[in-house]
Amino acid sequence: MQEKIYTKNAPDAIGPYSQAVKVGNLLFTSGQIAINPASGNVEAQDIEGQTQQVCKNLAAVLEAAGTGFDKVVKTTCFLSDISMFATFNEIYGSYFTSKPARSCVEVSKLPRGVLVEVEVIAEL
Repeated sequence: MQEKIYTKNAPDAIGPYSQAVKVGNLLFTSGQIAINPASGNVEAQDIEGQTQQVCKNLAAVLEAAGTGFDKVVKTTCFLSDISMFATFNEIYGSYFTSKPARSCVEVSKLPRGVLVEVEVIAEL
């Protein structure tokens, strides 16, 4: 059985999907982008600020589901320019200290013109 997860502390979905879904003892988040949930806007224009906002959004979704970064087992990361990887990776590493499995790829475009998007799978 699935349970949809929602928190007002992360951006509302901008399409027909949920912020996250619990299935059994796993949580699958949708990709989080750098939208500030308070304003509904992308406020940071640099990779540092956007990565911080993405991680804050993920923290809110994880918390709403009753889990945290220490329970993340896999991430998929999308960058609009792989040359930003080192900066992204430094900030990412400060949140994902348990070092989950990860894929990180460059994509041509992301929603709302953001620079980064991250989705996770976590244990509950």
